[in-house]
Amino acid sequence: MHNPTHPPHVKKCPTHSEHMTVPMATNGPHHDQLVPSDIVDSGKHNGRHYGSCRVPEAPQPEGRHQLLNKAQSPSSRSPSSGLGSYVETAPLLSNGHFPGSKVNEDPEDCGAQGGFPEAPVESVRSMVLQILMPFLLAGLGTVSAGMLLDVVQHWGVFQRVTEIFILVPALLGLKGNLEMTLASRLSTAVNVGRMECAREKWSLIIGNLALKQVQATVLGLLAALAALFLGWVLSGEVLLSHAALLCSASVTTAFMASLLQGIIMVGVITGSKRMGINPDNVATPIAASFGDLITLAILAGFSQGLYECIELYPYVSYLVCLFFLCLTPLWVVISSRNPASRILLYTGWEPIITAMVISSLGGLILDTTVSDPNMVGMILYTPVINGIGGNLVAIQSSRIATDLHLHCLPRQVPENRRSCYYPCRTFFGSGANQRSAQVLLVLAIPGHLIFLYTIHLMKGSTSTVHIFLPLFDLTVFCQVLTLLCVADWMVHFLWRTGRDPDSYSIPYLTALGDLLGTGLLALAFFLLWLVGEQVSTGD
Repeated sequence: MHNPTHPPHVKKCPTHSEHMTVPMATNGPHHDQLVPSDIVDSGKHNGRHYGSCRVPEAPQPEGRHQLLNKAQSPSSRSPSSGLGSYVETAPLLSNGHFPGSKVNEDPEDCGAQGGFPEAPVESVRSMVLQILMPFLLAGLGTVSAGMLLDVVQHWGVFQRVTEIFILVPALLGLKGNLEMTLASRLSTAVNVGRMECAREKWSLIIGNLALKQVQATVLGLLAALAALFLGWVLSGEVLLSHAALLCSASVTTAFMASLLQGIIMVGVITGSKRMGINPDNVATPIAASFGDLITLAILAGFSQGLYECIELYPYVSYLVCLFFLCLTPLWVVISSRNPASRILLYTGWEPIITAMVISSLGGLILDTTVSDPNMVGMILYTPVINGIGGNLVAIQSSRIATDLHLHCLPRQVPENRRSCYYPCRTFFGSGANQRSAQVLLVLAIPGHLIFLYTIHLMKGSTSTVHIFLPLFDLTVFCQVLTLLCVADWMVHFLWRTGRDPDSYSIPYLTALGDLLGTGLLALAFFLLWLVGEQVSTGD
């Protein structure tokens, strides 16, 4: 018999008040900080949230025990829902939805003993199976992007407007700045139960897609301006026609690639939820699987088209750029209708602009090495090492962020994360985040070997010297190891300071991956040159 005060099948869409921005208590003499509703909703634990009230700094232990007991009581789930049902009281999919999953018996709570009810945690086998296929798809996408870049570098626009090489890492990095950030936000929303109501789900999706288009348009323009500035530093001159071409191509590429990949991302995340797959494991790699290839293809094709008509119709570049910039107010209006995206519309620029600048520095390295005969072949491998490193660290960042949203109040981190950070803590331990870091680090080197062999087969005449393989493996290992350690520290630091790691961490991490990957790869090719060896691409 159902308890009349707790109808088992009644599910209401949240009211407007549940989305309100609320003040969050801080430690020390700081002012109250406004946070997005998705951060406040991270207080949801088994369908409960802290509503539009002030979140206390330290919950009472007995209250948390009562919450645990109530969540484990039979009345908390529908008797007719079945074993595999997904009910409002479960923040993650039920145990049956994750093959091989188990419940963590020793949770890392964020306060006293007892903690919040623990969500299902995948076994290592389940984690590897869910990550492996998207990881391989992402690798094939980056391999294809590298091969395409190796071809288009000989096109007229790439030969004459050399600043476009500075633009390439910044535009390819948009998948980390925008696509992976969107995937991480929506994955967290799925895992904490914020996409159960159709009205809330579509409001969240449309608001985030519109926000992403605003950010893509602005970032495309800023990336072009940064490329022009760095190109001016190198050459001492900038042609107005080249500047117009670069701005138009950059804005168009960013807009079109972002729109296409955003739609794909929404389909992947909603499909993962229906299939019972943790979207944290698959969304970010799939976001990047063919993102590099799509972005580079649009950039190369559109740039070459503008370059061919630049003498006869010089005004076309200005009109195209102006058209996409004029669409920006429309996306601003649409994104403002969702509370979470409205706040990010004003506060979410810092990480993506900083990440764009960092990626542009990697592009500066690429631009200075692409014309060096001693660095032949580097342009073929740069998208591979940058893309795969960014994919792996994005998975880890998204998983840690989801774990904090599920188990910790804002500004509170697990007890063992409150001391000074040390790298061993990232990989050694029995927690789910340590296991995933171990899995991702182990996947890095054999995965790259597969991709190198794929390049060798597809290029046919590509030859690699024996000393290049250990150097490349060492480069990959150093890059991924550094990124995973930085991700572990950064996500917890952002959470402790009251910022949403879903929106802040991935742009920084993928941009750092671009800079590290390009720099370390250039160092590897320089060492090859010192010993008198060279990698041939068959061109």
